[in-house]
Amino acid sequence: MGRAFEYRRASKEKRWDKMSKIFPKLAKSITMAVKEGGSDPESNSKLRLAIANAKAENMPKDNVESAIKRAAGKDSADYDEVNYEGKGPHGVLIFIETATDNINRTVANLKTIFNKAGGQMVPTGSLEFLFDRKAVIEFPVPEDREMDEIELELIDAGLEELEINDGTAYAYGDYTNFGKLNQAVIDLGIEPGKSSLQRIPNAPQEMAEELLEEIEAFIDKLEDDEDVQAVYTNIA
Repeated sequence: MGRAFEYRRASKEKRWDKMSKIFPKLAKSITMAVKEGGSDPESNSKLRLAIANAKAENMPKDNVESAIKRAAGKDSADYDEVNYEGKGPHGVLIFIETATDNINRTVANLKTIFNKAGGQMVPTGSLEFLFDRKAVIEFPVPEDREMDEIELELIDAGLEELEINDGTAYAYGDYTNFGKLNQAVIDLGIEPGKSSLQRIPNAPQEMAEELLEEIEAFIDKLEDDEDVQAVYTNIA
């Protein structure tokens, strides 16, 4: 799927300064899961997944428990999940997922970031067709199992592609097979790391190395916004 750019960014996000910015987004995912299905992870699969993803990012257990407790309170904020699209530096296409309690603030902040980078936001739906929604299950490459064997086992659960990068396996499937694919990994005796629904470009574009630094700085600014949950590009 040509995810070299995403792998590169993922390795940078392992730094503590980036991880500390991820924690509030994870807490928001926990909040939304609790609001939707209650505070018991045993009966709330969305919360169970949010907790697992927080654990995969080394979010402290106390932070996770505090997020669940706050979300269950009467005064916790309600969030709307809203997507935005735009064109960034050097024509890179951007798809943004947000969770916000103030849409006007979110739009104003995103417009400012795009405008300062010489880009522009575009009407919702303009670029969505250029991204495929995929289930992405990450797990450590087992030392005692052949990856060919694992791949065959996961095909029945909807696996479309299996990639390995820096000791981590990435299992891709259609978004409708998310739960099935995640459970299939667990059934193999492998504990998944992050499991998520992502937007994968269906026609990824190569970008010259000298342009990537400016593009990454732009993406960093988007991701630093408190309402932004995920940013996807069409870069290969």
